[in-house]
Amino acid sequence: MILTVLHKTRYDFATPVGGIIQSLRLTPARCEGQKVLDWRVEVPGAVMGELFRDGAGDYIQTASLRSVTDHVEVTVSGTIETQDTAGVLRGHRERVPPRAYLRHTPRTAPNRAIRELCEAALADLAGAGDLDRAHALASAVHKALPYTPGATHAHTTAAEAMNEGAGVCQDHAQVLIACAHLAGLPARYVSGYLNATEDGSPHEASHAWAEIFIGGLGWVGFDASNETCPNEHYIRLGSGVDAQDAAPIRGLVLGGAEETLDVTVVIEAQQQ
Repeated sequence: MILTVLHKTRYDFATPVGGIIQSLRLTPARCEGQKVLDWRVEVPGAVMGELFRDGAGDYIQTASLRSVTDHVEVTVSGTIETQDTAGVLRGHRERVPPRAYLRHTPRTAPNRAIRELCEAALADLAGAGDLDRAHALASAVHKALPYTPGATHAHTTAAEAMNEGAGVCQDHAQVLIACAHLAGLPARYVSGYLNATEDGSPHEASHAWAEIFIGGLGWVGFDASNETCPNEHYIRLGSGVDAQDAAPIRGLVLGGAEETLDVTVVIEAQQQ
């Protein structure tokens, strides 16, 4: 499948700030499931650092605005060819060992509700393989947290989402990571784009899911929001231990002014 992406992020500041430094995880990862045909990341007025690949195999670039400004805009545009690998991440070179993704963070630390969810999901799977256990956990998270835009916010933790009983893709991914850790499975957060759900219905184009390490297969993606594994409709940007670590844009503002954020993402499929 050929997918085109247009992703604009604009920050407006209540009062001018002295400068901005951003870390951009906005360039798709290289793997068998996706091939970049054309890709640009633009920040008008910024000094762009060299694109580099980190130990997890993901691409990062810095952008620095070194003068007084009242806004910053990041535009991502490009074309990518994708294919369905049944969620298995193949051909993705990285140096970080899977066991590094067994630790909880404040955003993925389990509470009693998550522990009970994990125990219930695996109760009848004694002796089952890790892949079956991972699928069971993803299905349990999907059922426990109805997809409800606005129910949570960018800083919501997995425990808080479980207490709320609803969430969005970020919450589903972090709760699934917490469950996987309890089951002894390495798991990490993935940020990216989604063209559409399996039935073709509209979906917010910016998306997140979890990857769980399965012995003999490697990293396998699980989208608990849609109860499926990533396929040709997905574009993988980068990964991290939680939503904050894998955020497509992270930065520091010199001056600390109040800001408003506007994000638009358009993903379109081209006929081949």
